[in-house]
Amino acid sequence: MNPLAQTHEVFNQPAPLAGCNLFAANRPLRDALAFNAKGLDPAPLERLGALAGTAEMQQHARLANVFTPQLHSHDRFGRRVDQVEFHPSYHVLMGAAVGAGLHGTPWAGGPHAHVQRAAGFMLFTELEPSVMCPISMTYAVTPALRANQAVFDAWFPKLAATAYDARFAPFTDKTSVTMGMGMTEKQGGSDVRANTTQATFEEDTPWGRRYSLVGHKWFFSAPMCDAFLVLAQAPAGLSCFFLPRLLPDGTVNTLRIQRLKDKLGNKANASSEVEFLGAQAWLVGEEGRGVPQILEMGTLTRLDCALGTSGLMRQALSLALNHAAQRAAFGKRLVEQALMRNVLADLAIESEAATALALRLARAYDRPGDAHEAHMRRLLTPVAKYWVCKRGSHFAQEAMECLGGNGYVEEGGEGVMARVYREMPLNSIWEGAGNIMALDLLRALKRGPDVAAALHQELLPARGQHSAFERFVVSLPERIEDWSEESDARRLAQDIALAVQGALLAQHAPPAVFDAFCRSRLAGDWGQAFGTLPAGVDFDSIINRAMPQ
Repeated sequence: MNPLAQTHEVFNQPAPLAGCNLFAANRPLRDALAFNAKGLDPAPLERLGALAGTAEMQQHARLANVFTPQLHSHDRFGRRVDQVEFHPSYHVLMGAAVGAGLHGTPWAGGPHAHVQRAAGFMLFTELEPSVMCPISMTYAVTPALRANQAVFDAWFPKLAATAYDARFAPFTDKTSVTMGMGMTEKQGGSDVRANTTQATFEEDTPWGRRYSLVGHKWFFSAPMCDAFLVLAQAPAGLSCFFLPRLLPDGTVNTLRIQRLKDKLGNKANASSEVEFLGAQAWLVGEEGRGVPQILEMGTLTRLDCALGTSGLMRQALSLALNHAAQRAAFGKRLVEQALMRNVLADLAIESEAATALALRLARAYDRPGDAHEAHMRRLLTPVAKYWVCKRGSHFAQEAMECLGGNGYVEEGGEGVMARVYREMPLNSIWEGAGNIMALDLLRALKRGPDVAAALHQELLPARGQHSAFERFVVSLPERIEDWSEESDARRLAQDIALAVQGALLAQHAPPAVFDAFCRSRLAGDWGQAFGTLPAGVDFDSIINRAMPQ
């Protein structure tokens, strides 16, 4: 027998999801955007959605994850260089994200700038989440730099510029720059007050007070950014410092990259361990006020965690729907099977609710002078970060199960679902894990009865529209006012998230989605397993709305 003869025909294998405009195909996102940013021109998001959905950009995402960053501590002559080399596809992806203004650009102003950026951030995360780490950090640290006006004035134009420049060069020679953060140390983790890195004052300069830093950072992501905000102990206590990779005179700062982290996911991004050997850094804000600076930055990166997970949910859902619409089993397509329809519809509801909550939170950043929005920023940031990210891993596992064994296979980076699954835990951990978010919620509630009143106002448009919603939310303001047990904080965060998601879906989702959400999540007997929607749900409407094509 000819060894090259065919043994079988390959059939019943779905075509990959490619060539899809991620924005045009995402009706839940478009409806949430119209609700939160009335009058926003969708054309830039249409262009980004078209680009992010192409097979070409998907190939760049694959290559950036397969050919991971490489650390070069020394050159071939033995000189210390501390540089990280990325695959060219990484820079293509970074160029697209910077070009879309997903980094520092929203701080340049414009109506709905933060909501538009949030929607773009979700779309791009569907394509490739790893490169969004430096993009997110640049977004988060930009406003914090105002505490050192001289540095802000010098750097902001290039933090907001949209012409990506990958060169390791002085910022004055570059078209744009990115920034990172360095907070945690080996002994402290989230407890940054335990940091031991020491800052010694050296002199006053045109950029303000310059210090010499000696110490380390245990997690230092994207070490090839042009500058970083870091924490160190100054004489007056924990303080925030601006640390550039290249000093104003063009010499390389003494930041030593010890090694790159070998992570579960987030492969295209270089996460590192570093040491400071007398690194030069400039004080941002006042000595001893480092923690408030962190909280300002952390609020924004926590927003991005919720946005990023929402984007990953949408990608996982799209992959599951694409598979189920083409794959047949037991005589009919998977999407026609009753149990699979329940799972897919349940995933679609979860994805839409996550999108609604994350984009609602982003809207609060477009209205800095609004008292209600200030309460929503403070309340919903830990709530959205906790709940959306906590649901992410469970969501990805269920979506992967829709693909069966095909979903579990990496296959040289072609297995996008596997990449999504490995990525999901990161947003739940990064910038404060679940307990940190629950504790931050309790701190927000200590602001007094105004918070409960703001939540009541937020829920008001949905009151009386569904009996399950009404029963669920009626006692929520009292629970907020009367909370006393720290051990209840996670449940309170969950219930606030569900209540706000329900209120939002009542306002900009079809009745079938709102009804299914309330009957499954708010009726009192929800076990949180996907595929347990009650009888009578309009599966057709929910699935058709979520379809990526």
